[in-house]
Amino acid sequence: MTVTGLDFVSLQVRDLAASQAFYERWFGLQPSPAGPPHAVVFTTTPIAFALRELVPGTDLDAAKPGLGVALWFHADDVQAIHDGLAADGATIVIAPFDGPFGRTFTVADPDGYHLTLHDRA
Repeated sequence: MTVTGLDFVSLQVRDLAASQAFYERWFGLQPSPAGPPHAVVFTTTPIAFALRELVPGTDLDAAKPGLGVALWFHADDVQAIHDGLAADGATIVIAPFDGPFGRTFTVADPDGYHLTLHDRA
């Protein structure tokens, strides 16, 4: 038996509607019609990405959400996304820079998860 790779990523969030709006507005993600009522599954490829309500017993305020996990998203116009997020008051964790993955920056989502966007596929 062999694991063939990562297939699904889901983040637990405090406010499902607010987080969904953030990812739709700033990342351009579209929700899939599939998915349970306590979650939003986006139509991302090659790996499915979802948001879900907190699982009972999960306290995102007890620790920094996602500590030690790196979530990277490919985008076409990273600088424009950064500029819009910064103008909207989002927390920019790492300012844009040019590196091996192209134009890259890191932003905190509404729950504090650090998300890195880059433009080189």
